[in-house]
Amino acid sequence: MRAKNPSESRTVMTDMVLPSETNPLNNLFGGELLARMDRAASIAARRHSRRVTVTASVNHVAFNRAVPLGSVVTVEAAVSRAFRTSMEIYIDVWMEDRFTGEKTKANEAIYTFVAVDETGVPTEVPALAPETTLEKERFEAALRRKQLSLVLAGKMKPTEATELRALFMG
Repeated sequence: MRAKNPSESRTVMTDMVLPSETNPLNNLFGGELLARMDRAASIAARRHSRRVTVTASVNHVAFNRAVPLGSVVTVEAAVSRAFRTSMEIYIDVWMEDRFTGEKTKANEAIYTFVAVDETGVPTEVPALAPETTLEKERFEAALRRKQLSLVLAGKMKPTEATELRALFMG
């Protein structure tokens, strides 16, 4: 199976924040943003694996800035690391100022998706070959995040988490 670049999975979704999607402060509901991020991540995972994919976990979400009514929101998702059957998807959320057009990073998230066959059984995915500095940083960090998740879930002994140990024992 040929390794793929993150750019092959890159997904960009742009939309406007409408009144029905806002809270009493006229900002985008967090759940609405989560749904948008999940859809973009799903498309990125499918582009990478060319399989049906399912959300396995939402590993990290940062709501750093409120996204006001009328804002143009762009959700960018790409595979940051591929494991045997799972893929980590890194998501950046940008908002565009309604008056100046200036784009600001508003939020980010990291999701994990699993590729499955027609019966729902996990299936192997292509490796990932990062190219840019940012892609390489996210690729390396993904293994540490996975090991931390496995340790916290009791599925890996801390002594086996080589990347985490190297980070702290240096």
